[in-house]
Amino acid sequence: MTSTADRREQHAATEPELQRLFEEHQARERRLEELKAKGWLTLEEEQEVKRLKKEKLQLKDRMESFRRAQSQ
Repeated sequence: MTSTADRREQHAATEPELQRLFEEHQARERRLEELKAKGWLTLEEEQEVKRLKKEKLQLKDRMESFRRAQSQ
């Protein structure tokens, strides 16, 4: 059985706009992982974490909206 993430990635490969959104989402995820790996965060880094999480959620919502529009 294919996982939801696998299906998202497969679908993203066929739609350039969806691919762009997916790549932006992944870039933010990688940066969040970098920040999580640090022992402690500066105030600026803590603010960056909050911003990245919001941006990731917005990108996820946009990807889902795109998918819904394509399936109609």
